[in-house]
Amino acid sequence: MLVGHRTWEFNNKPVITSTGTVGGPFEAKGNIPNDFDTLHEDMWLGQDSFEKAERVMFEEASIKAIEKGGLTKEDIQFIFAGDLVNQLTPITFACRTLGAPYFGLFGACSTSMEGLALSAYIVNSGGSTCVLTGSSSHNANIEKQFRYPTEYGAQKPPTAQWTVTAAGTAIVRDKGEGPSITSATIGRVVDMGLSDPYNMGGAMAPAAVDTIEAHFRDRGIDPSYYDVIVTGDLGKIGQTIAYDLLVEHGLSLEKDQFRDCGLIIYREDQPVLAGASGSGCSAAVTYGHLLNRMKQGEINRMLVVATGALLSPLSYQQKETIPCIAHAVSIEM
Repeated sequence: MLVGHRTWEFNNKPVITSTGTVGGPFEAKGNIPNDFDTLHEDMWLGQDSFEKAERVMFEEASIKAIEKGGLTKEDIQFIFAGDLVNQLTPITFACRTLGAPYFGLFGACSTSMEGLALSAYIVNSGGSTCVLTGSSSHNANIEKQFRYPTEYGAQKPPTAQWTVTAAGTAIVRDKGEGPSITSATIGRVVDMGLSDPYNMGGAMAPAAVDTIEAHFRDRGIDPSYYDVIVTGDLGKIGQTIAYDLLVEHGLSLEKDQFRDCGLIIYREDQPVLAGASGSGCSAAVTYGHLLNRMKQGEINRMLVVATGALLSPLSYQQKETIPCIAHAVSIEM
């Protein structure tokens, strides 16, 4: 199953049989509202804290994926999931409700593909026949944890990105109908010395390039193999840097072939500065918009490269630079 240095090829081709996506009111006004299963008009979701609201989002996305797959909660053998809040509080508390054995993951905004890669691995190797994976984020939660509470009204530079309020989940099974997970390339921690928490895209771009290059090197293929190569949350700044680096390193990509989840989810006239971010962004865009395009026959093969900035409030206060990571998963019809 190991190909090259850091890529798994899944010979048994685990299947994404169903998905669930939930978004907030700002996402409802975005570019892909029809690709969400549920959209809420209230960021609070009827709860008394934003953390509880995020928990409810993940619960709803999970239940939706389970129901769409014709399953019950008892059919889920393992959960691989994570969020951005301290100690993964929203998703951990959601897993009280879901009840399945649970692996809590923190890969920042790369968590969606970290979870999908591990889910495919365990199903491909026979360790499970039915796994739920996913991730979530909430704008108000993450702003107050990593930057400033939204009530403070702090001004942001043009390089900043808007944290998505969304959750996305997928059911991965050993057989069934749906797109297959064919490989995964696991990222290394890459730190190019950037320390600005308002420039996540610039910090994460080198990690995305490192993983993309490793993926093609390990598999012995070139970018033309995929209809779409989608990064997670690099935004305008990071995507431009990543594209330029890939071309400079000899990987030839068409511009319309290279997309970014952080530039797909919102309309250009929404005030999101450099684009979107948050661990719910790549999860919702992949399990909603991109897989819908696959089912409609618009995409046959895609590589999703979710990126994450592995900083914390403590590391920022101690003036550390920002280590980053990217995990890539190939999905094919």
